Amino acid sequence: MGLDDQQEKDARDKEINDWLPITSSRNAKWWYSAFHNVTAMVGAGVLSLPYAMAGLGWYVSFCPDCKPIKTTYFIMIFASCHFVLSHLPNFNSISGVSFAAAVMSLTYSTIAWTASVHKGVQPDVQYSYTASTTTGRVFTFFSALGDVAFAYAGHNVVLEIQATIPSTPEKPSKGPMWKGVIFAYIVVALCYFPVALIGYWMFGNSVADNILITLEKPRWLIAGANMFVVIHVIGSYQIYAMPVFDMLETLLVKNLKFRPSFMLRLITRTLYVAFTMFVGILIPFFGSLLGFLGGLAFAPTTYFLPCIMWLAIYKPRRFSLSWFANWICIVLGVLLMILAPIGALRQIILNAKNFKFFS
Repeated sequence: MGLDDQQEKDARDKEINDWLPITSSRNAKWWYSAFHNVTAMVGAGVLSLPYAMAGLGWYVSFCPDCKPIKTTYFIMIFASCHFVLSHLPNFNSISGVSFAAAVMSLTYSTIAWTASVHKGVQPDVQYSYTASTTTGRVFTFFSALGDVAFAYAGHNVVLEIQATIPSTPEKPSKGPMWKGVIFAYIVVALCYFPVALIGYWMFGNSVADNILITLEKPRWLIAGANMFVVIHVIGSYQIYAMPVFDMLETLLVKNLKFRPSFMLRLITRTLYVAFTMFVGILIPFFGSLLGFLGGLAFAPTTYFLPCIMWLAIYKPRRFSLSWFANWICIVLGVLLMILAPIGALRQIILNAKNFKFFS
């Protein structure tokens, strides 16, 4: 390859990298990574987001006497936002959406636990298992582990978020990224622990899948919290979708030799949003899928694969504290990956008779 050919190739690679959503803008600040991480970690995975629209109790908050609206229509309304937002070119361009989503996550979580405290411990509260048989308790426990694993997902996009931060040998991106991650975990803790502990304390095993449904009143406050949830999952969808867009567009322009263009991006992203909308409408058991996907997909990437990579890279002294800590995480992560999908799959099978596609 001649010098001119190499320069032409380098120029084309630069043009492509300047166009792709992950590598096109590397001028993010540490606080960008903070609210991107908050939005990703507090939210659910992309395919579960349309389901979030199903249980928000609109059927109750705004007009308790109105005829219920089909879940399909809510999913279509949710997707319509993304037919517009998905055409923002890169991570930095959705920073405003992500910031709003992060603020909303903290807001509706605070509403959930403060309203629970205001309502107080219920007179007939029970803290026993929801299942009546030993088998049911075991499998419900496995499924709950998957739900927890799914709730703490978000690490799946952390490298893509870091890729938007400027990095040089003198000032590597891991510095500002670490600041952002620490801030994000503080916010995540403020969202998760009060809601989980106080909500269970006040309502016990009678709490609904969505604690906002259990709270019910005051209607105006719960309706506002529901709206905050919608804003948050809109931002969360975008955070999870951006790496997918990057993967698809990289495949098209580098492997299939399409020319980077607005029309290519328009078609690709529109088809992706339409696909997720179709799947959300088609499959009526996203709630049961949370435990299954949490254990099968998110446990490896969140709990034990990072530990395996850390051990392989740093090679800590055998039987040292860090060696033990990583191996404990690996063992627990593998158990979670095996057990959680079993419980969730049983739940899907038990409820299969009530499932109706396109419901």
